[in-house]
Amino acid sequence: MPRTQVAIVGAGPAGLLLAHLLRLRGIDSVVLERQSREHVERRIRAGVLEQGSVDLLASVGLADRLLAQRLVHTGVELLFDGTGHRIPLTELAGRELTIYGQHELVKDLVAARLATGEPLLFDAPVVAVEDHTGSPVVRYVHEGREVELRCDFVAGCDGYHGVSRASVPAGALTAIDHAYPYAWLGVLANVAPSSAELVYAAHERGFALHSMRSPTVTRLYLQVAPDEDLASWPDSRVWTELGTRLARGSGFALRTGEIVDKAVTALRGFVVEPMRHGRLFLAGDAAHIVPATGAKGLNLAVVDVAVLASALSRYYADGDESGLDSYSATCLSRVWRAQHFSWWMTSMLHRPPDEDPFARRLRLSQLRYLTSSHAAATSFAENYVGLPFPEGVP
Repeated sequence: MPRTQVAIVGAGPAGLLLAHLLRLRGIDSVVLERQSREHVERRIRAGVLEQGSVDLLASVGLADRLLAQRLVHTGVELLFDGTGHRIPLTELAGRELTIYGQHELVKDLVAARLATGEPLLFDAPVVAVEDHTGSPVVRYVHEGREVELRCDFVAGCDGYHGVSRASVPAGALTAIDHAYPYAWLGVLANVAPSSAELVYAAHERGFALHSMRSPTVTRLYLQVAPDEDLASWPDSRVWTELGTRLARGSGFALRTGEIVDKAVTALRGFVVEPMRHGRLFLAGDAAHIVPATGAKGLNLAVVDVAVLASALSRYYADGDESGLDSYSATCLSRVWRAQHFSWWMTSMLHRPPDEDPFARRLRLSQLRYLTSSHAAATSFAENYVGLPFPEGVP
């Protein structure tokens, strides 16, 4: 039977970055992905990277294209009452943000893995992860046959719907779930951004977000109901609603263009505790989901695998299991901070379906305080640009 030190389930950013970090430490791994390479490299996901994430990618040789093509942001705009208010993130918190499409990052990570010649298998769905507390076995199907892969550890980086977390015996983990009464209608458009920085709009008709992926591609979102019918949103209606929610007194004109992708995604908060069962370690969306409002999902995944790689390095170097034992607590501390910040931003910017005048005025009061208080803006900036990595994690 084939064998490796670490079996990595999932070839998204978390799994691919973990494989690279382990290789730099002399630790063997096999990466298994159920989808095709084309599918993985074209999935439209988040595009906001904290400076800590960029610094890590650069330090391990994965950021050449990112640094050449990224958009650097030093602030964001909060729009309400028809007026935009800029929060100078870098001035307040000393760190910047990078805009770089997650699918572009995945392309970089795939290319880096393939260049090493080490195993990265696409179209290889995992059907079972077994014996978490003994000598783990990962069973997967590839090229028409089932293969059993034995390993020392399994890293479940296969997302919320993946097999890794589902393979844990019932009752061994605690799942904490929160469904928000909102969804986002997200569109990707071949048009130059209408703003130099992200715009978060709190409008009486609901939330809107103007983001971007490149100088020629814009990413935009509208708050809709969780059960919204995508068919009821032709392109003309999308642009009209975006124009209404992003409007202000002067100085802004929404550019419109060809919409190449459109989808409705419900907002949710989800955390599983602990993020480990025996020799199975969960990372990224397999362990936690946050609303995209705070731009934390991809960045949390980066920290998860950085913590895990450091812990595995110490284990293989001298048998030290302390990092593995503290993995879950270390990651969850950051996860819950991100959950709270994302909940706070989501609650402040979205209009609940049953909002009364009292609740609306409370939300506006919070926005006015945030944009007029240096202390409040600094707290917002510190959370938005991302907290420092845990101690001892590069």
